[in-house]
Amino acid sequence: MDKTSIINQTIHFVKKQLENVEGGHDWFHIERVYKNALLIAKTEKVDSFVVALGALLHDIADSKFHNGDETVGPKVARKHLEVFQVEEPIITHVVAIIENISFKGGHETQKFKSLELDVVQDADRLDAIGAIGIARTFNYGGFKNRKIYDPDIAPNLHMDKETYKASTAPTINHFYEKLLLLKDKMNTKTGKQLAEKRHAFMELYLDQFYNEWNGKV
Repeated sequence: MDKTSIINQTIHFVKKQLENVEGGHDWFHIERVYKNALLIAKTEKVDSFVVALGALLHDIADSKFHNGDETVGPKVARKHLEVFQVEEPIITHVVAIIENISFKGGHETQKFKSLELDVVQDADRLDAIGAIGIARTFNYGGFKNRKIYDPDIAPNLHMDKETYKASTAPTINHFYEKLLLLKDKMNTKTGKQLAEKRHAFMELYLDQFYNEWNGKV
């Protein structure tokens, strides 16, 4: 099967797999990451087929929705790609992207590096910031029945992976624990440029949030 057909079949597969999931991690999230990844890939010397598959399959079984099990997504992706007899080096590369893309508290050392991972990771991080990122953050906070904000609960900026995954902190804390950190963690020139405007919007939003919270506007 040719590459275009495999990508089209993968799109169909992902749409089906992610029906009825939490709104911040649904097909539309995947589609935005996919489009951002293809945009960034234009300015990088990468294998666009690996980038496309990595972007489409990066959240096929997010560990947040599988009791923290990080092995489910890679297994599902591998099984899907094997059905279409994708070459093993490509499957291995895509699986490695899925295994290493997550933020995980921001203090974990990546066990795998590639330019394709850099591109997909930037695309995924772009969807976690800006207007979309704010919407996704509060959607997930509501999904987990978390407080919007509690002035008595300070952000934890020194979480390891397991503490980060287990956190039940108010949603506003997540801005400081992840979202506002992403701009300086972008890998590619294009990713960094796109992140600037989205980061500035989040800072503006937080200023307005605190003004309203404190009755100043």
